Amino acid sequence: MAIGRDLERLQLLENWLKDRFPDEPFSINPASSDASFRRYYRASFKSGTLIVMDAPPAHEDCRPFVRIARIFGEAGVNLPEIIAQDIEQGFLLLSDMGGKTYLDVLGEDNADTLYNDATDALLRIQLSSRPGILPEYDEALLQREMDLFREWYLQKHLGMELGQDQQALLGSIFSRLLENNLSQPKVFVHRDYHSRNLMLTEPNPGVLDFQDAVYGPITYDLTSLFRDAYIGWEEERVLDWVIRYWEKARKSGLPVSRDFAEFYRDFEWMGAQRQLKVVGIFSRLFHRDGKKQYLEDIPLVLSYLKKTCARYAELSPLLRLIDKIEVRTTF
Repeated sequence: MAIGRDLERLQLLENWLKDRFPDEPFSINPASSDASFRRYYRASFKSGTLIVMDAPPAHEDCRPFVRIARIFGEAGVNLPEIIAQDIEQGFLLLSDMGGKTYLDVLGEDNADTLYNDATDALLRIQLSSRPGILPEYDEALLQREMDLFREWYLQKHLGMELGQDQQALLGSIFSRLLENNLSQPKVFVHRDYHSRNLMLTEPNPGVLDFQDAVYGPITYDLTSLFRDAYIGWEEERVLDWVIRYWEKARKSGLPVSRDFAEFYRDFEWMGAQRQLKVVGIFSRLFHRDGKKQYLEDIPLVLSYLKKTCARYAELSPLLRLIDKIEVRTTF
């Protein structure tokens, strides 16, 4: 049944392109995978290539992508150009930013340069921030994201039946994280600012997958970037990159703490919230959507979470709970 729907969507997409380019033959091939229902195809013409986003209207809405592309574009961020759109069918025709993501090219020799470019682009997004434009990254949303860890990782993936004490422990930890997260200054937040959504381009980087942007904690995107679920670095190097961002943010007038130790604590506690969310999402992608490949990334994300919990006494009960979990699955 799913294959039939996929073929039907692909035929609709091809027909849409033929209507727009009646005299230009083209071929279509998958361009990238996505953790959502969106799919991306590369349409190859004699004159070059374009990207087609397929966002089935029953599951996705193209309008936030179009709206946020305008907002971030006005901030000077390098984004794909929207060449054509059909909101009713769920199709967007975009300029092609190439096939090299940060994840493809990051290495010891170029990481400093690439991450410097990425933080510069992030600063442009944050400096353009203003309230009342994007949805609030509020308590309810932050809480729902952390609840994914309990529902999809502990209960569904590991098959744990949480006792009353364990439920209370998680609730207490979640409340402490929320208190910190909600106390941070607010800016525009991309929400998935990491190596798979940053493209090696000129100017660098090209930024993708911004349609879920919100207005929320200032450290969130920095956490996405430097506590990346898909690539890990030595902590000393991450610390250096975060310091460099913090220095640039202060000079530019962003509302970061004057005390770096306080800022870094916010960075780590925000990271803990995101890591709980990501482990839950990766588990859901496997059990609900059959995307097993995301299980391979759970150990790295959990390692970030455990190191953070080990550094702060308030979070140490969560570390003890994780340490007691019997891992009954292979990654």
